[in-house]
Amino acid sequence: MSTSMSGRDEAATRTDLIDPVLLQAGWAESQIRREFWVGDGQIVDTGGQSYRGSRLRADYVLEYEPGFPIAVIEAKPENDPAEMGVEQAKRYARGLALPVAYATNGRVIREINMTTGSETEVSGYPTPQELWQRFVDAKGLDDDLAMKFRRTPFKQDLRNLNGTIKRPRYYQKAAVDEVLAAIARGDKRILLTLATGTGKTFVAYLLAGKLWDCHWPQGNDRPRVLYLADRNMLVDQPKDEYFIPGFGDDAVCKLGQGNAVMSRYFYFALYQSLDQTGDEAALFLQYPRNFFDLIIVDECHRGSSAAESRWREILDHFDSAVHLGMTATPVEDSDRSTSGYFGAPVYTYSLGDGIRDGYLAPYRVNKILLNVDVEGWQPTPGQLDIYRNEIPDKIYGPKEFERLVVIFERTQEAARALTDYLQRTDPMAKTVVFCQDIEHAGRMRAAMANLNSDMAGPRNDYVFRITAADGDSGLAELAIFRKTETKRPVIAVTSKLLSTGVDMPTVRNVVFLRAVKSVPEFKQIIGRGTRLCEEEDKLVFTIVDFCDATKHFSRPDFDGLPLGRPTVTRTDKQGHLNEEEPDPDFPEPMEGRSDQSELSSTTPEQTAMGTGVDAGGVVRDPELNARIRNSPTKYYVDGVEVFKFNESLYLLQSGTQELQLIEYRQFVGEQVRKMELTPSNLRAQWARAATRRELTMLFRDAGIDSAEVYKHTGHEEVDEIDLLLNLAYGTALVTRSERVQRVRAEHRAFLDEFTVKAREILESLLDRYERDGITEVSAEALQTPEFKQMGSVTSLASRFGGGRGLHEAIDGLAARLYDLAG
Repeated sequence: MSTSMSGRDEAATRTDLIDPVLLQAGWAESQIRREFWVGDGQIVDTGGQSYRGSRLRADYVLEYEPGFPIAVIEAKPENDPAEMGVEQAKRYARGLALPVAYATNGRVIREINMTTGSETEVSGYPTPQELWQRFVDAKGLDDDLAMKFRRTPFKQDLRNLNGTIKRPRYYQKAAVDEVLAAIARGDKRILLTLATGTGKTFVAYLLAGKLWDCHWPQGNDRPRVLYLADRNMLVDQPKDEYFIPGFGDDAVCKLGQGNAVMSRYFYFALYQSLDQTGDEAALFLQYPRNFFDLIIVDECHRGSSAAESRWREILDHFDSAVHLGMTATPVEDSDRSTSGYFGAPVYTYSLGDGIRDGYLAPYRVNKILLNVDVEGWQPTPGQLDIYRNEIPDKIYGPKEFERLVVIFERTQEAARALTDYLQRTDPMAKTVVFCQDIEHAGRMRAAMANLNSDMAGPRNDYVFRITAADGDSGLAELAIFRKTETKRPVIAVTSKLLSTGVDMPTVRNVVFLRAVKSVPEFKQIIGRGTRLCEEEDKLVFTIVDFCDATKHFSRPDFDGLPLGRPTVTRTDKQGHLNEEEPDPDFPEPMEGRSDQSELSSTTPEQTAMGTGVDAGGVVRDPELNARIRNSPTKYYVDGVEVFKFNESLYLLQSGTQELQLIEYRQFVGEQVRKMELTPSNLRAQWARAATRRELTMLFRDAGIDSAEVYKHTGHEEVDEIDLLLNLAYGTALVTRSERVQRVRAEHRAFLDEFTVKAREILESLLDRYERDGITEVSAEALQTPEFKQMGSVTSLASRFGGGRGLHEAIDGLAARLYDLAG
């Protein structure tokens, strides 16, 4: 439609109202990019199936030169307020790192200044030259070096697995451009914040490529770059998979063993290898202070963020170089400050951005609570642990378990609950379990191995431990586990070794069996599951949470994904805990027990002290003081009854980015009711093959998967449409057998209208329906071996007078099946 009483729709608004104004302002067609696609389309997860939603697109991107965007326009229908497009325009502008954005309905134009945050109504669009000058001023591109950086093409030497050129995504281009603009301004410390799985390594390579092609810094042949990290896998992957293929063996080396190589351009090193001796003989001191032009610090939220760390001395030594920090999780605490050293990020692409664009996998949260974690555990007065140490009399909770008190049955029950979960979902889904420490990981590995001995396989490799204590053998198993094409090992049990910097695209379950204190650590851990692996059909992953680690979703610094602490206690629709309304089904607190919120906020040391501690946490009781001083690091306890208290499922909602507590049957009922079709309408559409196909597509788009419906209801003998109507409207459940019997009893006259040979086919279709469902009541079923023994499809159709008669007979049979629902 172009116009109507309700005004122009968006397409007509663009054609009739926006395009002419842009052309009038001097924009050439070659400078106007329409429908600029952003992302691949968010993965929509319904708990039963996952699929890609529609791709986002910016209606217009204005380019001064080809490939040089300088502004974005979001269009709305003529009669919608222009303000409705402001948030979308801002989002696209942020992603593309543009200083100006517009939202318009063709009549009103809202200009958004992304630098100052101001919004104004304007009468028209600036000319290309005017908008270009504003872009140059905002980005500081008013010198030759900045413009040279911006106009230099990105390298195209790397290839994807299918042989195509590996091209940067829009946010990767923007990240590189922002870093180069900062370098051109003379900034020496620069920070990039990119979510795990969004390609920080590729960004580093693209940046190095532009600097290489620009012969930066001026007067040098090529830049000398030091790539720093604190783990071998963090330097080996970029070296081997990016820089050597992109720049050649002769340009790249890895430093170590005290050898000061001077003849390369790209140097990869661990902090530890540069400072093995910790004195004046350290390897980094063998290089002149001005040797490197750029230092890239990967996972910069760790060692280098601490002002007093020995690693900081390496950066201080090379203080003339540009220092670029890259991380998914900047930290700000009393000991470390990422921004304190590197400054505010010049570009940020968050976990939420990656999920919305469809570059990262969304996640489900399956919370499994054990009784001792919910209720706490208190020793009896004078109780001794297995090593004959008296346990201080106090309530212990999740923060103390495995750190101060080890309950063997807790690990065993967690392993049993995890095994049960895997058996229900997919026992071969690659899974990473994060435990409290190396010892805990060892016990968890043993428990999982014993409970899953039938899955061990010839190599006994269903489950393995990978910690700092497992050495080369653990790393060898990890290398196999990480590969996309391998099916085994299946379960990796670790403590902290895998929490960052390890690409594991096929991981489908991330398990928290230890408390997590900070948002950065939580983000790093769930980052093990956020990578997509579409060739293996991995589009989503599940967080299995035993320790309330997912409470961090409620933090304002968690990418705007709001979620209060999900528990088995009283929750609202979104799973937020209502702390003022305790669950009446919870056991009464034990005498002297603090409530759960107090337990959560108490330190392990304070919790262990019991009474005899003043309000300031100081131990006043001399006897208790002596017991604490002489106590072991941990108390080991057995003989405690531990069981699974509750299990809940939360799904990430694509529209709101919230986690919502899901009861699958309720979800399905709501989706069916949204279709606004009466039960008789649904049955009528379901009865005809053509309309049934359309209805099936509607169900799929609504997130309804027949296999999941049957799994959650357990009524395999009931027709799918009856199950859906029961969940939506509470109608009676009728088995397929009952439907068949009633057709044969009450619609005998219909069957007798046909010849014996034709009736033979209809009776066979009824038998197949009773066994497998309505898909068997179709002409396609005549191509199965059972019917082929009776003759070809053409000859079978001739029993009904031809193809048309066959289809009418089958439709009539299906209609009579569903006429009986009453």
